[in-house]
Amino acid sequence: MKDQTMDSKTMTELCREHTLYAWSQQNMVNPLPVARAEGVYLYTPEGERILDFNSQLMCVNIGHSHPRVIQAIKDQLDRQMIYTYPGTATEPRALLGQRLAELCPGDINKFFFTLGGAEANENAIRAARLYTGRQKILSLYRSYHGGTNLTMQLTGEPRRWPNEPGGPGFVHVVGPQPYTYSRGASDEEQTAATLRYLEEVILCEGSHTIAAMIVEPVIGTNGVLPPPQGYLRALRELLDRHGILLICDEVMAGFGRTGKMFAFEHAGIVPDLVTMAKGLTSSYLPLGAMGMRQKIADYFEEHVFWGGLTYNSHALACATAIAVLDVMRDEELVERAASLQPLMLAEIERLRERHPSVKGGRCLGLFGLVEVQKNSQGAPIAPYNGSHPAMGKFAAFLREQGLFTFVRWDTFMCNPPLTISEEQIREGFAIIDRGLEITDAAFEG
Repeated sequence: MKDQTMDSKTMTELCREHTLYAWSQQNMVNPLPVARAEGVYLYTPEGERILDFNSQLMCVNIGHSHPRVIQAIKDQLDRQMIYTYPGTATEPRALLGQRLAELCPGDINKFFFTLGGAEANENAIRAARLYTGRQKILSLYRSYHGGTNLTMQLTGEPRRWPNEPGGPGFVHVVGPQPYTYSRGASDEEQTAATLRYLEEVILCEGSHTIAAMIVEPVIGTNGVLPPPQGYLRALRELLDRHGILLICDEVMAGFGRTGKMFAFEHAGIVPDLVTMAKGLTSSYLPLGAMGMRQKIADYFEEHVFWGGLTYNSHALACATAIAVLDVMRDEELVERAASLQPLMLAEIERLRERHPSVKGGRCLGLFGLVEVQKNSQGAPIAPYNGSHPAMGKFAAFLREQGLFTFVRWDTFMCNPPLTISEEQIREGFAIIDRGLEITDAAFEG
């Protein structure tokens, strides 16, 4: 960065002293100092180059500092149309709404703009409750939907526990891929067992009390799990029979990450409500959105939508999103993610063949994850919500060798920007390959 004067040590110390880090015990925080980012690389103040193998929080889909988007932001600032209150009409808001209506399948053609994914999910729940007159919301135990009070209650993993108790009306169910057992060897068996169980839950809760079910079409943080073939379509049909809305949380999987614009498109379904953020602006500026089908939009023509915050439909953020969508279209990044899937799968398989500690992995598009095991029986190297010294050393090795990604429990992520080259993918996996010698040494045989 031009005029960068702060070194890594000063930057880190001041951030630690005066700012609070998320999801962290503060005396354990060791933040990565970043002075600038470009393409698929981050750079420290001293110029060390770090390959971004996770698109930060699975969000910088078009890569860092794309010149077309930077120019679009500058142009919008020069137009002196940066922010007006959410009750106004602006050109960026109009054009982005129109663009999303063109991109979304079916009759999803009205959007409520927010500042991020959690806020989009909050408003989807609000819309579902207002539209149906029901209160309960179903969600999966193996899920993450955001860090606000309401979205924490939707979330089905350990970060919810310290945030309880929350509001009433949230019902968690086990999805087709539980943590510790199998619902069948085939997609058909997993789907049938899950839907039979879910219908029992709906019976016991009372379908007339359930407004919606929210799902990640591909589970993200908790495993990067594409659903069994046929599951989302069968789920759509089951919920329809009971008058329950389907909300698809596309905050992480949306905007090309899985090789489709939206992950639910792999199943050929259209949800009643869809939420998005992250890749919508490639996180250059904060923006999220809730999209709704026409029947729900029609309802709010005659009924108040009781929601809104100061920064909804922020003009500068909307203009940024339009520029990002232009880049995705012109550079064919959705298609690129799909085309690079075979290479990533091959690299993951190469790791499995070379390293006894690698249980296996998966990816859909450029949405990938690898599991690490402690023995030949496939037991995870770290327990549920736990850690293992070898995984900590492995994470430290990656950072020392210039690769950024997330290492969590018994897994690590492989979610690079969609602009990554084949050579850069191999560069990342070469670093990982060397680092897995650490977990191999902890393998118990």
